[in-house]
Amino acid sequence: MKGTYLNWKGRFLWIAVFAVAMGFLEAIVVVYLRELYYPDGFEFPLRLMSADLVRAEWIRETATLVMLAGVGMIAGRNGLQRLFYALFAFGVWDIFYYVALKLLLGWPASLLTWDLLFLIPVSWLGPVLAPVINSVTMIIMALLLIGRQEKGYYVRPGISDWILIFSGALVILFTYLVDYSGLLLESGFLRSKGSPEAGKLLMEMITAFVPGKYNWPLFIVGEALILAATVNVLIRSRKYSRDETVN
Repeated sequence: MKGTYLNWKGRFLWIAVFAVAMGFLEAIVVVYLRELYYPDGFEFPLRLMSADLVRAEWIRETATLVMLAGVGMIAGRNGLQRLFYALFAFGVWDIFYYVALKLLLGWPASLLTWDLLFLIPVSWLGPVLAPVINSVTMIIMALLLIGRQEKGYYVRPGISDWILIFSGALVILFTYLVDYSGLLLESGFLRSKGSPEAGKLLMEMITAFVPGKYNWPLFIVGEALILAATVNVLIRSRKYSRDETVN
């Protein structure tokens, strides 16, 4: 029997279904963790987890990223598509992770509620709205760039575009990492190469730390750099000639 191959719209649809399911699965794991560590509801300051559980979380987060990247590798027909299908999956997964938490726990109270976003390489912090905006950006970029390519346009980011994209991503990453990275530096943990005294001080600082004001201006700069690169790529895209292919 002759096999069928999904068109690009079908691939987006099924990746979205997969990512939504992953988002709910991820949220259910967090429900278990919060029942153990935050039975009265998640809030800052953080409560310390055992070293074994932290390692398990690192493995879980790494496995999640591998799964999302794997979706991109399977769905994409070239390097650009593989990257942006993976980013599309990440964006849908992240948004529906929060949708699932809202349905299951009634959390977050608002999009400005602070969350512990990630643990690799150190803890990421930010209001829920920030990663949601990032996720929407990833979804839009993927739909526009892959969709335009599949419609017969030559879409290839140049070096300057990648510089803008990575610069924007690094700026946003800084806004997520600055709080706990600051605690690492202030405690002397890195300078002392992980001495027990510095480690104890770091734990005391973490269990007393409550995030305050998020750096929205810097976040907006990062988003603007990424969006500027995307618009530039779309403006420069052109129809394929007969001797060119999408691959």
